[in-house]
Amino acid sequence: QVHLVESGGGLVQPGGSLRLSCAASGFTPSTYIMSWFRTAPGKGRELVATLTLSGRDTNYADAVKGRFTMSRDDAENTVYLQMNSLKAEDTGLYQCSAVRGSTAYWGQGTQVTVSS
Repeated sequence: QVHLVESGGGLVQPGGSLRLSCAASGFTPSTYIMSWFRTAPGKGRELVATLTLSGRDTNYADAVKGRFTMSRDDAENTVYLQMNSLKAEDTGLYQCSAVRGSTAYWGQGTQVTVSS
């Protein structure tokens, strides 16, 4: 059975850091396009970062470039999102996804709140 389980969210002050994890089971993340999305209060889902199959290249939304880093640990079947210099506008529900062809898996998400 396929599962994606996100963790690592929480409340952090502006300028702080968090590292989100997305643990995969039932499939191999390195054979899927893995991405992080977020949904801010009152807004639609936004693509934050996507990791290529090779794991060597990542595309980021302009709003997070230079602050967020996505990575993958193939031994742990886990993808990560390191978030630095967090801003209030980074607040939202963060979800990871895995896509291959017409198949897509989603996690339930982890809440990130950036507030003083």
